[in-house]
Amino acid sequence: MKFSIGKIEIAGPVILAPMAGITSFGYRNFMKKFGCDLTVTEMVSDCGLIYENEQTIEYLKSSENERPLAIQLFGNKTENLAKAIEIVSKTAKNCDFIDINLGCPVPKVTKNGAGSALLKDPKKLGKMMSELVSISPVPVTAKIRLGWNNENINFLQVIDELEKAGISMIAVHARTVKQLYGGKPQWELLKDLGKTMKVPLVISGDIYTLDDAISAMEFTAASGVMVARGGIGNPRLVAQIHEYYQSGARLPDATIEEQAQYALELAREMVLDKGEEKAMRIYRSIGPKFFTGFPNSKTMRNAIATSIKTYSDLETIINNGVNVISLDK
Repeated sequence: MKFSIGKIEIAGPVILAPMAGITSFGYRNFMKKFGCDLTVTEMVSDCGLIYENEQTIEYLKSSENERPLAIQLFGNKTENLAKAIEIVSKTAKNCDFIDINLGCPVPKVTKNGAGSALLKDPKKLGKMMSELVSISPVPVTAKIRLGWNNENINFLQVIDELEKAGISMIAVHARTVKQLYGGKPQWELLKDLGKTMKVPLVISGDIYTLDDAISAMEFTAASGVMVARGGIGNPRLVAQIHEYYQSGARLPDATIEEQAQYALELAREMVLDKGEEKAMRIYRSIGPKFFTGFPNSKTMRNAIATSIKTYSDLETIINNGVNVISLDK
């Protein structure tokens, strides 16, 4: 199942969603191997790039192997986003798309007028995006939400303005801003949306299983699906969706032994990317998710979340934990 963003062909429907603090270079490298057809960086501050903030610049790190790649920018002023696009075009040689974050609902972002706060005024947003499209050397995409709250559902108006501005792909998270990441995605509002759009529709929201992806894509007539929280600790989900749309085959869920292998592989990628101390600190919130749902795994999950300081610590905890779980089968 292929589709195109601008003139660039995307080989399948699986898009690794941008997630703050998660989709680092090491994480994307790891997930790409499972069949991500497009990866997106965590959101990058326009002002952080303009003022040469070291951590912000680090978010642009990429490799040829992960292409096609979208770099996601956020900000609230056209001139700053334009400057950021110029910086990205000069420094990020593997960037195939600029994605503008119009979907982040987190108050520390929206209170400054960025992220999904920009959805409040579709006409103004359309003008901004038109200017950004005109100066970008690569296609510009956007991720949005249904609207600010249930009393202000305006995604159709937003999509119309974005399409007129020349946006090349639109991802829709099926929640309002006020829902944050809770409650249920409101898929009923997106019935056959992809059939009415001039650009590819990508959908997002609670994709935890292959059937979640199939159901959401068929209901909305989408070209692609974003894997976000559902893929953290479950990289096999990406492979399952990718393979289904390539061959129709349904891959089995990963075994505890396979999950252990994946957990250690991600840790190695993160260490290469960030160094051992920083990688293990970040990994404590990710690693336990590889073993969620397996019987008798609580002790191992708690140890990963609280005790690891080195990769060797992690390896010992996982190997011992898997042996205990396997013996209890």
